[in-house]
Amino acid sequence: MLLRLLMFLPVISSAQRSEPMFSAITKTVLPPDYDNNPTQLNYGVAVTDVDGDGDLEMFVAGYNGPNLVLKYNKQQKRLLNIAVDNRSSPFYALRDRQGNAIGVTACDIDGDGREEIYVLNTNNAFSGRATYSDKLFKFRNGRFEDLLNDDVNEHRDVANRMAGRSVACVDRKGTGRYAIYIANYASGSVGPHALIEMDEAASNLSQGVIVLSNVAEQAGVNKFTGGRGVVVGPVVSQTLSDVFCVNEYGPNFLFKNNGDGTFTDVAQLAGVEDPMQHGRGVALADFNRDGKTDIVYGNWNGPHRGKSRFRNMMMMKERFSMPSPVRTVMAADFDNDNEMEVFFNNIAYRGPSANRLFRVSRREHGDPQIEELNVGEASEPEGRGTGAVATDFDGDGRLELLISHGESAAQPLSVYRVNQGTTNAWLRVIPRTKFGAFARGAKVVLYTKKSGPHTRIIDGGSGYLCEMEPVAHFGLGKDVATNVEVYWPDGRSAARPLEPSDINRVLEIHYPRDEEETVCVLQCGHGFALNENGRCTGETQRRFPPCVCVLVLH
Repeated sequence: MLLRLLMFLPVISSAQRSEPMFSAITKTVLPPDYDNNPTQLNYGVAVTDVDGDGDLEMFVAGYNGPNLVLKYNKQQKRLLNIAVDNRSSPFYALRDRQGNAIGVTACDIDGDGREEIYVLNTNNAFSGRATYSDKLFKFRNGRFEDLLNDDVNEHRDVANRMAGRSVACVDRKGTGRYAIYIANYASGSVGPHALIEMDEAASNLSQGVIVLSNVAEQAGVNKFTGGRGVVVGPVVSQTLSDVFCVNEYGPNFLFKNNGDGTFTDVAQLAGVEDPMQHGRGVALADFNRDGKTDIVYGNWNGPHRGKSRFRNMMMMKERFSMPSPVRTVMAADFDNDNEMEVFFNNIAYRGPSANRLFRVSRREHGDPQIEELNVGEASEPEGRGTGAVATDFDGDGRLELLISHGESAAQPLSVYRVNQGTTNAWLRVIPRTKFGAFARGAKVVLYTKKSGPHTRIIDGGSGYLCEMEPVAHFGLGKDVATNVEVYWPDGRSAARPLEPSDINRVLEIHYPRDEEETVCVLQCGHGFALNENGRCTGETQRRFPPCVCVLVLH
């Protein structure tokens, strides 16, 4: 269960000579104006299906102005804000301009198949207690309403009135109903981390009554610290949702899911405490494709880190680890070339500070190679970057990048397209919970003929203040995908063989029903053969996961 600092490797810098990765499309898809892209302080961004039509929207936390909900209009080929200043709109309550919003996450807390939206409001409080509560919006009675404002929840005093930083969703018991993890910024003994979820025994779903409880103490996560970034997924567990927190003062937390709804902090044992640094953005990925979850995170004006389980794998040297005023960190395959990139979103602080982009390429008989790329127009050296997300909002199979700005200066949002990889193949996988909602925290493994397994974690909250799209996005390059496996937070799994017709499309995989006829099949990673003892053997065994039994859907 040890995670160790990655070993130093030289970083190849092609940032100046390579083709720029990103080009700005802000003026065409999101021109600055009051309704759709106001010049204001913005912070976190979350990607979810706000209006319930099956497409993804971006919820932007407005700090000194209204929150925004950006939806792509296919006819106009523009992003439009559907949270308009009209009280008759079903999205009007989402604006909530009094809240000074900073963080946002979305997940299904009550099991109705539609995600609720949690907005973390600071109300200008840096630490400790705030005077304006957070919001938990549910679509009810034909419009979005704040569950924390319901009488039953006000009487319970469950609303978080602390100065928080990041929020994330965790299916702590594997039920398909999520809890909201809140990384508060404590002041002494005021403002521990919180964990808000539905009290199933006290709720009446048929009447629309959702009773909430703060179960942080019960779960063992009510710690006091200067909370910052949060990420959720099977970090040290095989499938259960663990919680990793990078903090501003004091050590980081790595809460291992015990399988009964409680957590144990194993950060010291895992070697990820990093107590002298000030954490910000964080993301999960499997850079060396060994089937284990790696962590990459940024420290505010401190060395950025990469962590890999069980063994020294690599250390990002020089440009990668170079200190910067970092905010969001994301890991994604932007150019669909079958390799992961890491994007550092920085804020101009006491002078220019450009964003940076690195490609992490797996090598067959060695540790990954790190290459700095030309980030192009997404460099934003004067940008006051606070939040960022990558999502394919126009449905062309290539990720777009949206960056929000704030804190020290009001700026409009910026949007970028990827210049490279236009002919590369891709696959996007959306796992669903037993209730039909996005399966946040699920693990998706795609097997390919040439490069073996590729792992993605469906995001429940990451970066810093943000939540990425609930989609496992795989760039294939010229490789061929053979099958895909999904592991839900309760340990259930399903596998599906892939046909050529599945490529370059979005594939939804539903939670296996108890009564569904399934077949348990032993499968081996790339480079393995199944021997007579039912074990996977092969010369590349050390680099790929062992044989697993999965449910194959028919």
